[in-house]
Amino acid sequence: MLKNYMEDAVDSFLPHMLEQYPDLCRCEMCIEDIKAIALNKLKPAYFVTHEGLLFSKIDEMTTQHKADLTSELTRAIDIVSKNPRHAKE
Repeated sequence: MLKNYMEDAVDSFLPHMLEQYPDLCRCEMCIEDIKAIALNKLKPAYFVTHEGLLFSKIDEMTTQHKADLTSELTRAIDIVSKNPRHAKE
């Protein structure tokens, strides 16, 4: 199984980030756009083996990893909130 662990990290971290943006649209399109924008800027972390998953989990705990996630998710949220691909309600 080939997996980009960064997708799991974004999925895990995004709900915590969204708490800071109560007025942000949370429709599926906006959430997927936020994830796509952030993932396109974050360094991928692919793994195939169980050991690769463990390495990625350890890396997730680093301060730099959290800073990178926060920075790119914040940027993506800003972009999507200003330019949603659907009509504003």
